Amino acid sequence: MKLNQVTIPVKDVIKSIPFYQALGLKLIVHTHDRYARFECSPNGSTLSLHKVDSIENGERAIIYFEREDLDEYVNDLVNKGIVFDHLPKDQRWLWREAKLYDPDGNPIIIYHAGENRINPPWRIK
Repeated sequence: MKLNQVTIPVKDVIKSIPFYQALGLKLIVHTHDRYARFECSPNGSTLSLHKVDSIENGERAIIYFEREDLDEYVNDLVNKGIVFDHLPKDQRWLWREAKLYDPDGNPIIIYHAGENRINPPWRIK
């Protein structure tokens, strides 16, 4: 099965579009101010923004974007004014991650895991 699209709630689609473009996503659909869709990668996966009136506090989906050039990419984003909760650091699950939030507080992890993404040492055989 191939993951096609993830849709996240935002209160202001227009305000969120430049944020996701700054991350490097390509805007491919924006027909009205309640919805926008971005192409994330050459394999066709997409991320959509859908306008909601409010976003409840509590558990949210965490959006993960993998970059082989993680440190350089994050430095470029910092230079563009993107604020991170934490800069790239090695995690005990063998991924290197940086964390930030979109304008509506949706958490985003930009990481590099290499082979450990699919085949960690604790993978079920």
